[in-house]
Amino acid sequence: MASSILDQNLTGPSAAPRPDDRIRPLDLAHLFQQTMGNRALEIEILDMFCKQLTSSVAAFGKADAIERKRLAHALKGTGRSVGAFPLADIAERLEKSPFDRTLVTNLNEMSVRTCDFAASVNR
Repeated sequence: MASSILDQNLTGPSAAPRPDDRIRPLDLAHLFQQTMGNRALEIEILDMFCKQLTSSVAAFGKADAIERKRLAHALKGTGRSVGAFPLADIAERLEKSPFDRTLVTNLNEMSVRTCDFAASVNR
């Protein structure tokens, strides 16, 4: 995922903080527990998650409020299940404020960080 999605229909600034670069985007211990230590399964799950994340973020820019809430809800759930807690937290906030510019920017940034981190772990 190389570029951010910026939607022209977004409104108002947010008090939402930028994602903290010091926090790992994935909790690998959580993922290990979820997969019972099956490394091949971890790789497969992270690959599927990043594909979902990429397509969801791309769809987010063109979506109406209802679709944005649905996408955010799905990202919140899958993010938490794989251990992408920072991303899931942003998605949870977007579920409540789907047109918040700062949150959309944060989602874009965290999705790139998460998938880059997943790719580095999967090497």
